[in-house]
Amino acid sequence: MLSFIQEQAGKNLHMEHIEDEIINHGVPGGRAAINFLRSLRDMLAGASRSSVNMTVKWDGAPAIFAGTDPSDGKFFVAKKSVFNVNPKLYKTDKEIDDDLSGQLNSKFKIALKEFSKLNIKGVLQGDLMFTNDLGKTKIDGVSYITFQPNTIVYAVPSDSDFAKTINKAKIGVVWHTTYSGKDLPSMKASFGADINKLTKTSSVWMDDASYKDVSGKATFNKSETDAVTKILSETGKTFQRINAPMLKKFLNLQASMTGQLSGASYKTYYNSKVRAGETIKNPSKYAKEYEKFVSDKLQSQVDKLKTPKGKAKYQNIQKEYTREIKKHVRNLEQVVRFQNLLIDAKMQIVKKLNSVRQLTNTFIRTNNGYKVVNPEGYVAIDRVSGNAVKLVDRMEFSFNNFTAIKTWDKW
Repeated sequence: MLSFIQEQAGKNLHMEHIEDEIINHGVPGGRAAINFLRSLRDMLAGASRSSVNMTVKWDGAPAIFAGTDPSDGKFFVAKKSVFNVNPKLYKTDKEIDDDLSGQLNSKFKIALKEFSKLNIKGVLQGDLMFTNDLGKTKIDGVSYITFQPNTIVYAVPSDSDFAKTINKAKIGVVWHTTYSGKDLPSMKASFGADINKLTKTSSVWMDDASYKDVSGKATFNKSETDAVTKILSETGKTFQRINAPMLKKFLNLQASMTGQLSGASYKTYYNSKVRAGETIKNPSKYAKEYEKFVSDKLQSQVDKLKTPKGKAKYQNIQKEYTREIKKHVRNLEQVVRFQNLLIDAKMQIVKKLNSVRQLTNTFIRTNNGYKVVNPEGYVAIDRVSGNAVKLVDRMEFSFNNFTAIKTWDKW
């Protein structure tokens, strides 16, 4: 069974983009990505037995864990270090004072007090949306209650029932993952959180991240379904042109790029293009340029060394990796074409999901005021295996992340 999340003893620490799965898991990952998109197409086409479930990816921060420590039965809140060999759990204000300062200190103290009222069984993971930092803003003549935990500004019309609810709350959170097990080290993650089982209190606003089609419009018509089917058909044909043994050798080569060589990996190269807002219009040129990217990255390591012996060692490594990468350029071109087609199909789905009104309006703050943006993205979960991938418009969110004005400490 494929794992679509980078796991540490079954822990949900980092979720992957659907188009990256062929790089993460090779041919099986590519095949599974196609199947995921087919299931999403079927879901949006109205299939009653779709094998996937959809949740909204809220742009919250920081990530927070809350629940009962099986070792002593005490309630705790924690950051991502909760599952470390030596976990750092906060069960008292003093423990928070000893470890955290500034905004984090305040937020975790509020979380410790308020989440203890929820009677959480096991452990939940979520994203904090607000504490005592709600704002009041007028955008295009409309008065909103706002909160900005990360890049996106969430805005709720001031005269709405939802605004009354969050104004009463001392903290807001979106729970998205449930953990269960006899002790923290052995706990396993499952996507989703049943907030209906939690004790309700007006001082905590919470949601479960499930995709809510309040308008009934999130359904493909025939032409939209046909468009995605056509893209997926071409995706399948391109997938067949990928040389599986060569891809396996390429990924083994990637796995060897550790330590000072990690900056030369294909995913680093790919992500650098995303951050720069560059779309891949010429897969052949893009694949060839990766060879130069590797050579340049390794040359930067050579330039940092002072001794002739050290330089010679890295120059040999540089030549070896450049020579090996050259062997994979043609096959990598097909992988890039495959990734592009996955993105095309993904964006058809994301565009449809974005067309539906959600609980809040979403903006980013810029030097010229507020700009309307889409939600961060969505998470697709396989109902049978529990595997999940994220569907994000990387270009838009990367641009927003780079240009938006933020008002928070780094978590």
